[in-house]
Amino acid sequence: MTAAALATLAVRYLLVMLFFPFSAADKMFNFDGAVAQARQIAPNTIAVVLIMAGVATEILMPLGILTGIADRAAAFVMAGYCMVTALLWKQFWKPGDFWCAGDSKARDLFWDFLKNFSLAGGFLMLVVGAHGTIGTFLADPFASSHPYSQEGAP
Repeated sequence: MTAAALATLAVRYLLVMLFFPFSAADKMFNFDGAVAQARQIAPNTIAVVLIMAGVATEILMPLGILTGIADRAAAFVMAGYCMVTALLWKQFWKPGDFWCAGDSKARDLFWDFLKNFSLAGGFLMLVVGAHGTIGTFLADPFASSHPYSQEGAP
């Protein structure tokens, strides 16, 4: 593997390392706690399904991104996953203490909310590529970007 390919792999891993292995492992090793958190928005049976789907997403999509196999589609799913997570669990507008002086649960959630959307933006950059457009993605969403090939390398 060339130095450029190793650098590409390292950058891609930085993008997914939060999920694979850390968040996925946390959900597996602390399954009851993860289900309890999911119960904040759904009944128990649905909460279990949500956590199982989350674990699958946090393992399979990063593997697609890292291997370059259907990586654009995997990045698209991860972007959606980040945004849905922000909207469901980082609801900074609910605590009502955003503008209060001192400690604020709402402001802490706000920063987590923004981090999720920023991470989604990073995934969407993989979707459209450095020189592509959303139209390129829509034309062939399951295409692989072949991030480790030497074609087009200087």
